[in-house]
Amino acid sequence: MYGFYAFFLNNVRKAGVSMIREKKRKKAGQKGGGFLHKIVMDYKKHTIIYWMLVPVILYYILFHYVPMGGLVIAFKDYRPARGILNSAWVGLEHFRTFFSSYYFWSLLRNTLTISISSLVFGFPAPIILAILINELRQKRFKKMVQTVTYMPHFISTVVIAGLVVDMVSTDGVITNILAFFGMKPHNLLTVGRLFAPIYVLSDIWQNIGWGTIIYLAALTGISMELYEAAEIDGAGRFRKIINVTLPGITPTIVTLLIMRVGAIMTVGWEKIVLLYNPAIFDQADVISSFVYRNGLLNANYSYSAAVGLFNSIINAILLFLANFVSKKLNETSLW
Repeated sequence: MYGFYAFFLNNVRKAGVSMIREKKRKKAGQKGGGFLHKIVMDYKKHTIIYWMLVPVILYYILFHYVPMGGLVIAFKDYRPARGILNSAWVGLEHFRTFFSSYYFWSLLRNTLTISISSLVFGFPAPIILAILINELRQKRFKKMVQTVTYMPHFISTVVIAGLVVDMVSTDGVITNILAFFGMKPHNLLTVGRLFAPIYVLSDIWQNIGWGTIIYLAALTGISMELYEAAEIDGAGRFRKIINVTLPGITPTIVTLLIMRVGAIMTVGWEKIVLLYNPAIFDQADVISSFVYRNGLLNANYSYSAAVGLFNSIINAILLFLANFVSKKLNETSLW
């Protein structure tokens, strides 16, 4: 009897050990191929969507990643007649030339002045407008406001710049308004210290409506039950905005803020070139316009590529830093 009992316990122990080993093998298999298995299963469910991604992926590979190979000219004395491969290698010479040039600090100052001003005044503007539009109860008036604020975004930058130049000229609308309050009429774009405010205000006017679209979409995701609960607790309209609306769109705000910080060294050269003039180069010239002028107009391709690469590296560092800080503070990040 004792022998049968020992034999039974031994078999149970062996069976238990086998089951444990089998579970470990299954877990190891899930850890090793879990992600790939999920991808395969998701592909089977959404095959059409995956195939729709193919043109997008090809676009980014062909027109964004493949051209990055041309950045090697930043380390060469590139000559079109010789080609990229046969041009002489100069290493970091172009970077040293840029850092030691007269233009470096003025370009950096102007770029940061315009970018930070746009961040401080331009970033909150669409948020405020989206909240105000969301609070409107008259649907017709609401649609009219949206249409009027969206329209400037679809106007060409050339036209926008032409309007700005006309409005701040000696006999422009804005100049005449300022003259009414005692200011001497003159072309405002010839005053260096006014270039950044004019640029930032025109940029806000052009893009504020378009920027509200994302925030209005985020506002639709806030449950109406939260507003009803706040109203029961006696909260007024302003209190509901502070305690319900803003917390509801905070993840969207943080995500867009990270992306904006990552582009803080990027100021579009098109509007800069269209607005500035030789009288205010020292206050208006930014890195992107400097790259345009040296690369396309002066055919100094290697030098302009080096300057542009420096700008991109700083942007990338700022993007990763902003994402890291955001992830530590409120667990919202891009990845």
